[in-house]
Amino acid sequence: MSYILCLDCGATNVRAILVDEKGNLVAKSSQPNSTDSGAENPQFHVWNADRILKQLAECTHNILPQVDATQIKGVTITTFGVDGALVNESGELLYPVISWKCPRTAEVMKHIEKYLPQSKLNEISGVGEFAFNTIYKLIWIKENRPELLEQAHAWLFISNILAHRLTGVMATDRTMAGTSQMTDLTTGDWSEEILNTIGIRKELFPPMVNAGEVIGHLTTEACELLGIPCSVPVVSTGHDTQFALFGSGVKENQPFLSSGTWEILMLRTAKAKLEAEDYAAGATVEFDSKQGLLNPGLQWIASGIIEWVKATCYSGENYDTMDAEAAAVAPGCDGVKLIPNFLPSDSTPGSIEGLILGRTRGHIYRAAMEALTYRLKNRLEKLEKVGGFKATELLLVGGGARNKIWTQMRADILGLPILVSKVSESTVLGAAMYAMAGAGIYTSPEEARDAIGISYETTLPGEQQACYQAL
Repeated sequence: MSYILCLDCGATNVRAILVDEKGNLVAKSSQPNSTDSGAENPQFHVWNADRILKQLAECTHNILPQVDATQIKGVTITTFGVDGALVNESGELLYPVISWKCPRTAEVMKHIEKYLPQSKLNEISGVGEFAFNTIYKLIWIKENRPELLEQAHAWLFISNILAHRLTGVMATDRTMAGTSQMTDLTTGDWSEEILNTIGIRKELFPPMVNAGEVIGHLTTEACELLGIPCSVPVVSTGHDTQFALFGSGVKENQPFLSSGTWEILMLRTAKAKLEAEDYAAGATVEFDSKQGLLNPGLQWIASGIIEWVKATCYSGENYDTMDAEAAAVAPGCDGVKLIPNFLPSDSTPGSIEGLILGRTRGHIYRAAMEALTYRLKNRLEKLEKVGGFKATELLLVGGGARNKIWTQMRADILGLPILVSKVSESTVLGAAMYAMAGAGIYTSPEEARDAIGISYETTLPGEQQACYQAL
């Protein structure tokens, strides 16, 4: 049996996971991850790359006894997007990795117009207006520590910092570059117009590698660090979102919803065109794991609103109680409407309408799910226009997929089958499929996915569909 070692650097945990050639997660180990305070300001957030690598190595050592380590055929690294650091020729960091959590870049984004209009940035890069984007980190360094840019040999995203420590090779994962707001949506390369305007030289960025390409092989030191045989290839993956898409089994022009604290509605498509109002509403376009495809997406707060209802109305009670009470309420919630604030940037207060005697907390909970589902319907219609397709089903993953009342409501309001992926670790599995191709276990990620197989639980529109259509 052949194995892939997936090193998963998340914002909450870092993990080492072994995936076999049949797609089974045979062993995993994790340690908590968190940011450190910046040296200049305790409110700043930075990542300690040395500590993260050490933790990943410890996690790897924890799981190796469960398999024959000589059968590990590839290593890959997946992580959150946008974050990285300037390094010297030997790969040593000139400044810590500024975290996407850090507030320092918010002011930079507010004043981006002194370089070029935000609308122009959106038009060229496709990436939405988020203060954590890589471009604002580099501008902050340019404005506050300009000497570092002069000293720097390269900019490495965090996945590539870790890959360099393991291989000695500097590269840029394409899926990470696609989150930076400095690439060109048309060419798939760095935008010289953006880089020239903000005064960042293109030579800072090592060559891009596509997902599934070999970056390099483990060095002797890396093999000792991880405890696995030498000459194992390190295969490029990168930004976790793209591999969650692929690992869930989503096909081209099939809408995908990741439902958690935030809901992210995305698509794998060959074309995407967003308007200014879309970006203002939280839209973005990123590079798909497959070169030539794009991932337009829209996002909004979702389970964060459900958690507020739970804390406010159901303190100390579980979701079984909540779901039972919501199921007892008719569609439309007898006139109760919850009007949430879907984006942190929206300063308009939320509200609850229609509360009279006889209405219960079950009405409020169901109204929250209905509001979120109507938001999904609206955003799906927008995504259809952006991607030039018509949805025939929706693929659903994440914690929100476990709520059967909500899943049925989605099917009824959208009038579409909802496919809930049975894959519990879609990001890791998707990254492993690309690594299997890069390591020669399969000829392509698609062959790996077909061989492994992805199964779903399907929820069809039910008896309440007609009620929602009437409403």
